[in-house]
Amino acid sequence: MDRRKFIQMTGMGLGAFAATSIPIIGQATTAELMAENTVDIATKKKFADIALNAARSKGATYTDVRIGRYLQQYLFTRETRVQNIVNAESYGVGIRVIANGTWGFAATSDVTTDGIARCAETAVAIAKANSKMQTEPVILAPQKGVGEVTWNTPIQKNAFQIPVQEKIDLLMKVNGEAMKNGAAFVTSNLFFINEQKYFASTDGSYIDQDVHRIWPTFTVTAIDKAAGKFKTRDALSSPMGMGYEYLDGLASEKIAGPKNLVGYRNSYDMVEDAIFAAQQAKEKITAKSVEAGKYDLVLDPNHLGLTIHESVGHPTELDRVLGYEANYAGTSFATLDKWKAGNFNYGSKLVNIVADKTQPNALGTVGYDDEGVPCKEWNIIKDGTLVNYQAIRDQVNILGEKESHGCCYADNWSSVQFQRMPNVSLKPGTEKLNVNDMIKGVEKGIYIIGRGSYSIDQQRYNFQFGGQLFYEIKNGEIAGMLEDVAYQSNTQEFWNSCVQICDKDDYRTFGSFFDGKGQPSQVSAVSHGSSTTRFNGVNVINTGRKI
Repeated sequence: MDRRKFIQMTGMGLGAFAATSIPIIGQATTAELMAENTVDIATKKKFADIALNAARSKGATYTDVRIGRYLQQYLFTRETRVQNIVNAESYGVGIRVIANGTWGFAATSDVTTDGIARCAETAVAIAKANSKMQTEPVILAPQKGVGEVTWNTPIQKNAFQIPVQEKIDLLMKVNGEAMKNGAAFVTSNLFFINEQKYFASTDGSYIDQDVHRIWPTFTVTAIDKAAGKFKTRDALSSPMGMGYEYLDGLASEKIAGPKNLVGYRNSYDMVEDAIFAAQQAKEKITAKSVEAGKYDLVLDPNHLGLTIHESVGHPTELDRVLGYEANYAGTSFATLDKWKAGNFNYGSKLVNIVADKTQPNALGTVGYDDEGVPCKEWNIIKDGTLVNYQAIRDQVNILGEKESHGCCYADNWSSVQFQRMPNVSLKPGTEKLNVNDMIKGVEKGIYIIGRGSYSIDQQRYNFQFGGQLFYEIKNGEIAGMLEDVAYQSNTQEFWNSCVQICDKDDYRTFGSFFDGKGQPSQVSAVSHGSSTTRFNGVNVINTGRKI
């Protein structure tokens, strides 16, 4: 499948969200994917020690080794047809070292005693070669070894053990119900990831982790042939760090909103959402075009997550702040001088944004990052003030800190690990408030649901965001559907216009399965949580095209 087709199928043409390709290395049959990993922990430890010892013998002062088995299953359908089923498996070893104060990295699929030893020696040779061009040594934050530990995504059903036929039956039902309710076209997809990762380092850590992620999604299209119009609506699902129980109702949680709009948390009724999507896509065809102007915005978590990702997540990655990284998402306006001042006003006093690699069911949640650092939560914005960034072991010394934030990640054993965005989330409000209560207090506003097209500048400051569904709010009530809506602002102005946040009972996540960064490109998965949030006096434009 080429890149254009992939982006079309997944609906993820979102700049930094779009992957350059599906990261598949080698093909495997479904039966092979379901097979248990035959390499036990004792053997992994033996292989890891070979790498550690070989690197040390060649002069490495630090070494970490990652033994990884990566499983992927992707299913693609359209109307009554199965378009593609992708099963992939990748297995190998990545070894990273410091020698002569410089990083070196090598990887191999030859997972044998000799193959691993040669790979470690190559990594050291690369580090020594690199050191001839490096003027300052790498400074690693200290990390106490954690010994031999394990961590698993707490799943109830392993998606890779669910028969493919059962998954296809679900997608066919999704497509069928959407078409019964007015969709002319529908595509639906399931994405499953399982990362089996073993990490060891000269710090004394031997960490075995089993990570699962799931993403169900679809796009429905309704057509008015007489008017020559068509409208689409994408799924309101969120990718999750869960098993197949996300789809079978075992963890059913729904949050009711106005106009029979449903929010999903820790479970997702894909068929129900497809029915609503078809009906709403038809309604969008005849919806009133918005009048440009200033509006109070009520933003659903499934929408606000993308805004958080682009205007807070990316600009607080320390490598972007320093100008070391600019791929996909540019650099950052949130420069070190603003942070050092200690009073940079990022948003209103209500805005508290945390980075968190421990949040239950989130995409970026693991026990330990790919440097062996135990994961944690820390503040990025506290009471509206920028207080920290996202940094890893060779970065935190720049901030005057002595402990990594634990947000290092590589998307495969063959990729070198580097700083990646953790789950970055807006904390819910502390006062009892639901979305219906919030809407009652709005005289002139727009309620926005779902992610849409967007644009943001290379410093993550000036932006424009669309959405999936837009509802006009008049005098505290939903007055009807709108179309052609996008809002424009800059990061500071927008977050300072935040005046209300619903409480924890409304809290949900948005996520990206394929967040791109780096060169060569890597993808990672990340969630952004929030409750429904109100922003006052935001500039709304009309994106409709007059013909």
